Amino acid sequence: MPINPNSFLEKLNKNENAIHADKTDKTNKATKIEFELSNALYQMHDLILPAKTKSDLQKAIGLRQHQKEVFDDWGFSQTHKFDNKMIINLYGEPGTGKTMSAHAIAHALGRKLILVNYGDIESKYVGETPKNIQAAFEFAKANNAILFFDEADAILSRRVTNMTSATDTSVNQTRSVMLTLLNDYNDTVIFATNFISNYDPAFMRRILIHIEYTLPDEQTREHLFYKYIPKALPHNINLSEIVKISEGLSGSDIANAILLSAFAAKTDGADLVTHDNLKEKIQSIQNSKRKNTGVKTTVSTKIVSEEYVQSQLNQGETL
Repeated sequence: MPINPNSFLEKLNKNENAIHADKTDKTNKATKIEFELSNALYQMHDLILPAKTKSDLQKAIGLRQHQKEVFDDWGFSQTHKFDNKMIINLYGEPGTGKTMSAHAIAHALGRKLILVNYGDIESKYVGETPKNIQAAFEFAKANNAILFFDEADAILSRRVTNMTSATDTSVNQTRSVMLTLLNDYNDTVIFATNFISNYDPAFMRRILIHIEYTLPDEQTREHLFYKYIPKALPHNINLSEIVKISEGLSGSDIANAILLSAFAAKTDGADLVTHDNLKEKIQSIQNSKRKNTGVKTTVSTKIVSEEYVQSQLNQGETL
């Protein structure tokens, strides 16, 4: 039987002192979270993505654009009464266009966007984080806006199985409320993450569409360089060579490399950006990325394939 988020949160409030009895300052109150509506900053034609990623994104938008015809005209409103929600997960390498895509989805659907970062809604007070999440959903519904959770692995991560502290309890309570809200919310929610492997399988099952974002292939990198090199920029860049040596760079890396090469040229007192200016910046970014892959962190993460996503969905069927 689904959990009622309102009654669940009421129970959390009643048990707050028991769970967090060591809280010494009982006069402080959690600050009410205020969310902002954002106009879509990007459109589909602004996105330069590998062909499959862009095709998957367009198909996802089509689900909402053709909702009336499918549900009303073709009768799915009778057979799939609670399936007209659209929960999309954009996952993959950083800097590959996930946030831009969320804006493009909102633009294509003629909706505003509510950007939610976990750091904005997390509270040191037990029971407040779930209420902040619920407030985000209520605000989106009241304003006919699309919810966008960036770095969503922070909120959709696996639940703690061996709880040893009040923090563990609070994490699981937050996850439970989020699961319930996703079950009951009949609108559009977008998640984005670099680390889908951290998702709890129960969330995987509730997500309708997973779209993978990979580093740009050679053809996509060529389009990105054309996009980010201004037409007014004086240069002697050999673009075909630059495209070949830029493997491993994301779209944001390419944009940064071009901008930094222009500043390097100006710093040197040059009248144009040279091929070597840009080549040097590309190699510098590649070197830093190689160094970064060798850094050990306390969080176990990995880049995953579509096959991994499907296996997690199968696990989620039992949760």
